[in-house]
Amino acid sequence: MDRPSIRQLECLVAVADHHSFRKAAATLGISQPALSAQVQAAEELLGVQVFERDRRSVLVTPAGEEVVARARIALEAVDGVSDAARRRGEPLVGPLRVGVIPTVAPYWLPALLPTVRKRFPRLELILREDQTARLLGQLVAGVIDVALVAIPVPGDVTTAVIARESFLLAAPRDAEIVHKRGKLSEKELEDEIVLLLEDGHCLRDQALAVCERSGAIESMEVRATSLPTLVQMVAGGMGVTLLPEAAADALVQPRGPVALAEFAKPPGRTLGLAWRTSSARLREFRLLAEVMSEAADKFLAKLRGR
Repeated sequence: MDRPSIRQLECLVAVADHHSFRKAAATLGISQPALSAQVQAAEELLGVQVFERDRRSVLVTPAGEEVVARARIALEAVDGVSDAARRRGEPLVGPLRVGVIPTVAPYWLPALLPTVRKRFPRLELILREDQTARLLGQLVAGVIDVALVAIPVPGDVTTAVIARESFLLAAPRDAEIVHKRGKLSEKELEDEIVLLLEDGHCLRDQALAVCERSGAIESMEVRATSLPTLVQMVAGGMGVTLLPEAAADALVQPRGPVALAEFAKPPGRTLGLAWRTSSARLREFRLLAEVMSEAADKFLAKLRGR
């Protein structure tokens, strides 16, 4: 039985990723005519039209979706052959595609990556920032290898805990709630207007759960696209919000217009590393999670000593 070549599979995946023959050819370092020839040969061999083409765009056909998905799996398996040989001498060598959610990337990566790079100097990290649902889709499709997200998450993925991060209350500095003696209880949020991120951010769901327990009221007027925007809204007196402690430390100035308050029993989230359960790199990813967890413990200890 004739099979498509590895190069043909690489061409199919590249065109699907870029929705452009020109960009795919540049990525693979070949000419556009050569790429087109490889794609056409693969389609003829498989008896399936993988792409719809016109002058403006390239779309993956319904039949092509499955072909591309299986091409990704096949390429991952081929890469696994060389990876397995390489890992016998040294773990975590070469490229590793890591997805990170936006409420984690700017605040945690500076604390985690130096330790990771020190422990695995030959590891080449390729970072991609996106919301949880899209990262999980990319993980399942083989576009990324691991994802740093808030867990638990749905799907056939394996996770390892990196850290548990507490939430702090951020409120205008003159707000009564941040001047109460002692630490807050969630019930003290009752009837407070709470500002949240827009749909798609897992942090929104976690904050909503706190609102439901406490009787706080979600602001229906605005929804922020990022944590810095939330802080600016709080500074403008539009309400209060919940911030993960790493972000709070980075975004709230000690004498600025926003003040922080701690909870007696802090709500929070668990950060973890996720990967496909079927991955052949189970031991490597667990090792990576252990190193990240060690770095996270040191980071939080320093942060909480502020």
